[in-house]
Amino acid sequence: METKEILKKVQSGELSVDEAEHLFRRQPFEEMGFAKLDTHRKIRSGFPEVIFCSGKADEYLLQIFGRLYEQDGEVFGTRASKDQYELIRRTYPQTVYDPVSKIIKIEKEGRVKKGMAAVCTAGTADIPVAEEAAQTAEYFGTAVERIYDVGVSGIHRLLSELDLIQKANCVVAVAGMEGALASVLGGLVDKPVIAVPTSIGYGASMNGLSALLTMINSCANGIAVVNIDNGYGAGYMAAQINRLAVRS
Repeated sequence: METKEILKKVQSGELSVDEAEHLFRRQPFEEMGFAKLDTHRKIRSGFPEVIFCSGKADEYLLQIFGRLYEQDGEVFGTRASKDQYELIRRTYPQTVYDPVSKIIKIEKEGRVKKGMAAVCTAGTADIPVAEEAAQTAEYFGTAVERIYDVGVSGIHRLLSELDLIQKANCVVAVAGMEGALASVLGGLVDKPVIAVPTSIGYGASMNGLSALLTMINSCANGIAVVNIDNGYGAGYMAAQINRLAVRS
């Protein structure tokens, strides 16, 4: 429960002062033996803990997923496999899985998404990483416009969407190959651009290293770069920027 939610329940009489004090005094993590769940992360940062599913033992994943769901009534996991989804769905049938982004989640209904972030890709092969970014930002309350397949080899496609992109509070640029999309967008908008290099490309792309170096060395201003294929990191940062814009 968030701090504000606890205080509202005290105000309405749903919680006593002693019950609220007990909630505030809980240790800032839950010891599970194999994991320490950061139960206070949402109170500190405004964003709850998320599960990185890849590589987790089935038993561990199921228990972590269950505890986070019991705590917040929703849960979000990245890099989940189809087998992991089937495992969780047997216990939590309301679980939703997207095989493109590999995101697994249970989300509260009726959540209002505010502001706007634009998520752009150079090509269709970059969409899995872009969807990880877009769905992360949406889960954290940001409205997202998807603008896909607008790479620099056909820049007229990008320019045709420029009015929409310029309305965004921030722009996520997802690109493999040479990674030039971020530089082009950085020169066209007055908002922060979050560049995401992807591992898409032929041999000399070096699994995304070429795109990463291009984005880091961009001559355009206002570009921040996350790690190769890190759609989640870009979506999280986009949600943070959008929250600041909405508040102001």
